[in-house]
Amino acid sequence: MGSVKDDVADLTAFQSWIAGAAAELAAAADHLGELDRAIGDGDHGTNMARGFGRSAALAKEEDFASIDAYLKKVGMTLVSTVGGASGPLYGTFFLRFAGPMAATEDAGVHAFAQSLHAGVDGIVARGKAEVGDKTMYDALAPALEAFDDANAEGASLADCLRAAADAAAAGRDATEPLVARKGRASYLGERSAGHVDPGASSAAILLETAARTLG
Repeated sequence: MGSVKDDVADLTAFQSWIAGAAAELAAAADHLGELDRAIGDGDHGTNMARGFGRSAALAKEEDFASIDAYLKKVGMTLVSTVGGASGPLYGTFFLRFAGPMAATEDAGVHAFAQSLHAGVDGIVARGKAEVGDKTMYDALAPALEAFDDANAEGASLADCLRAAADAAAAGRDATEPLVARKGRASYLGERSAGHVDPGASSAAILLETAARTLG
């Protein structure tokens, strides 16, 4: 297990986050696939399980000198193994997320806030999504806002992450009635309404796992 003490998370904690996300995404692969079959091509679950499974294996295969070096490798691994639109988006998230972690051995709430902003900004820059487009950003945007609000109130990293995870879950659920305006689902027009977005669902899993392992 990773070390989370004095409200900071070290390298092994981040490796536990990726390992936990890999396990949760593998368990949810069929469900994510069902969501994706309704409005996409049905491979989101298997793609995410494969990519994060490969990323989780990195900690056993290599020695990493820093948090940012590890997260950059995770990002590159996701780009090369997830496939579809999600690989570049999640890969960009972790590549950007790693930047503010440079030369940081123990990441506290403020460093994590900077990284979360950088990661989400990377997704927006690459995917050009807005809130309401029925994408992963519908989970990530409220999560980022909730993290910032908790941080502004002086909350601990654990409480900030819990707020973010809960907001991501609510954002995921709010995609169900939306009509998709981005990605393959947008081809369905009004028929995309009535289905939870698979990308928002996997994003919510990622933040829920962060709340459990880093908080």
